[in-house]
Amino acid sequence: MQMKNNTILITGGTSGIGYEFARQLCEENTVIITGRDQEKLDLAKKELKNVHTFRCDIANPQEITALYAQVSRMFPELNVLINNAGVMKKIDLQEESDLTNLTQEIDTNLIGTIRMSTQFLPLLKKQKSAAIVNVTSALAFVPLANSPVYCATKAALHSFTDSMRLQLKNTDVKVFEVAPQFTQTPLIDAYESSKQNNINVMPVSKLVKIAIKKIKCGISEIKPGQSAALKMISRLSPRFALNMINKSA
Repeated sequence: MQMKNNTILITGGTSGIGYEFARQLCEENTVIITGRDQEKLDLAKKELKNVHTFRCDIANPQEITALYAQVSRMFPELNVLINNAGVMKKIDLQEESDLTNLTQEIDTNLIGTIRMSTQFLPLLKKQKSAAIVNVTSALAFVPLANSPVYCATKAALHSFTDSMRLQLKNTDVKVFEVAPQFTQTPLIDAYESSKQNNINVMPVSKLVKIAIKKIKCGISEIKPGQSAALKMISRLSPRFALNMINKSA
């Protein structure tokens, strides 16, 4: 798929992978980013060219509906949706008592992405060439025990992406999955520096550059860096992969 002269909507576009997608794509495309923090949206708009911003919390279905109404009216040529918004928490299941906090990652990472994909699908299907890009994680293949809900959402999103790709195989909407390895973003920054020293962390600019290149080549499941090896090991020896990924946690 060509990655220029598109109109692209990126959720969670004010930082991390979403912001980097916007930065690398905004020169040759019209880019729309969403986020929950208006100050961060305003800053991104100042820093990036051809970028339009909308405040939206994708955990709220009413806000998704309102976003669709605005975007479909203002940008009827929208043809690429990058579902990047996500929340990652360290949760001790033996200690957590706040049931709202316990499921917040599900509401954003999984349910929000499902709703965004489904809500925007009619508009994407009107285009001659369109794509949905879901950002999952290498942790979709092997969970990190201290972020159990996050990993579960990414595993579920991997499955959902496979199903959506099959359902849309006879349409002009291509479905891609980007499953990053550990990447230098605010999510990984939440871990103590002593833990990060034991993790091979990929620069976010490199991750996104690889993802864009593979999308151009039509590769539907993109596993940069160690992600491909981790998926393979998880199939050959699931217990070994589980112990390996949690050794440094």
